[in-house]
Amino acid sequence: MNDKQTEIFFQIHQSLPREGPGNSESTRNAFLQMIDLPQNPNILDIGCGTGIQTFDLASLTSGKIVAIDNHSIYIDELKQQVLQKGLSDRIQVINADMFTLDFPNTNFDIIWAEGAIYIIGFENGLKQWRPLLKQGGYLAASEITWLKPYPPSEIKEFWDAGYPAMQNIEGNLQIIRNSEYKIIDYFVLPESAWWNDYYNPLEERLQVLKKHYQNDAEALEVVNMEQLEIDLYRKYSEYYGYIFYVVQKFSI
Repeated sequence: MNDKQTEIFFQIHQSLPREGPGNSESTRNAFLQMIDLPQNPNILDIGCGTGIQTFDLASLTSGKIVAIDNHSIYIDELKQQVLQKGLSDRIQVINADMFTLDFPNTNFDIIWAEGAIYIIGFENGLKQWRPLLKQGGYLAASEITWLKPYPPSEIKEFWDAGYPAMQNIEGNLQIIRNSEYKIIDYFVLPESAWWNDYYNPLEERLQVLKKHYQNDAEALEVVNMEQLEIDLYRKYSEYYGYIFYVVQKFSI
């Protein structure tokens, strides 16, 4: 995307409840798989967006959270929410790039990445972030995954272009094993996690922006691509979804 299209993309996504599929129940379910945590765990929330899962984590633990994202719009919004909720002593918000994290090794009890690990790649994220975890620390990541074999060509071609590294469940489980983690749990996010806080409000905004940019072909290209993604999920949701993977670092 060029600069204008990037600007349109963030206009589409700004202030949505979520920046990707997820819900509080799934966040809680993943967190509860982590046993024997310290009383106040150190948590790194990577690709935090506007932070809905950050606040869910803050409600589930008395630990401290470092929330990072490299989009200043999301960071500024989250900082304001942290101040308003009186959580500045527990949540630190940092504009940082997940590709070049500058934290000490074995610093975190939990690394959290909801709908964000695809940016760096599932395998790369698991391997590059592993040193940041304490021994026995946990990593929880939701990752888009093929749920059924032989998807129709229309949806296969869409995701081959958008995310060619996308795996099926067994492929991701093998990546986890090869990356020297113990598999604790994994589960499919419900379809409601796509619609309630993400696609429904996103689609409402797209309808408004289609009218606003009806004479701007460049802007409409971005709007229509977002609409296509929604339409394809509506049509082919049985073939793919987000899986929450909860894994634990163990000694080599």
